[in-house]
Amino acid sequence: MRITIIYDNTAFRKDLQSDWGFSCLVEEKGAPKILFDTGTNGKILLSNMKKLGIDPLSIEEVFISHLHFDHTGGLSELLKVNPNIKKIYVPCSMGLENEVILKEPTKIHENIFSTGELEEIEQSMGVITKKGIVLIVGCSHPYMGTILDTAKKFGKIYAIIGGMHGFSEFELFKDINLICPTHCTQHKKELKEIYPEKYLEGGAGRVIDL
Repeated sequence: MRITIIYDNTAFRKDLQSDWGFSCLVEEKGAPKILFDTGTNGKILLSNMKKLGIDPLSIEEVFISHLHFDHTGGLSELLKVNPNIKKIYVPCSMGLENEVILKEPTKIHENIFSTGELEEIEQSMGVITKKGIVLIVGCSHPYMGTILDTAKKFGKIYAIIGGMHGFSEFELFKDINLICPTHCTQHKKELKEIYPEKYLEGGAGRVIDL
């Protein structure tokens, strides 16, 4: 599988624009191309996609972690360019015709699942790989232990990628093999110091093959 970070507070590739928000493309063999969140600004989203060689028309589904604007702001511009997106997975109603509301842990494809809406605010996505689950989080507003425990219902967690806000119970990550904190994560420095061999720098343009 491949995860390409398109939108982030920092830029891994200097030709890409950084901005407050998060979005990444999730590509798993045998599954549709899924855009996880859409960042804040649609023009930045589409510009970074173009520089990364990602065709907006190739995106078949969108997964929205939660309804904060830094995760949904680019959606309207994306839908203007690609109005044929088949499904938009949301944790609660957004008033879109093709939305799929996920309240409980649910497989959305054979090897891809949603944790469902946790603590009435946010869902995360998991991809089941041979190495274990690759967990993608938007902001981790719910308690991290709850996110991890819900994802573990589908198997062992191998990697976690995404925004982690003020998460500081670092021992919860001791059995995770890869940690890529992005966006709103407040304790990147501490995570890097505690787990130097597991830590991977994020940023727009980072491509993670697993």
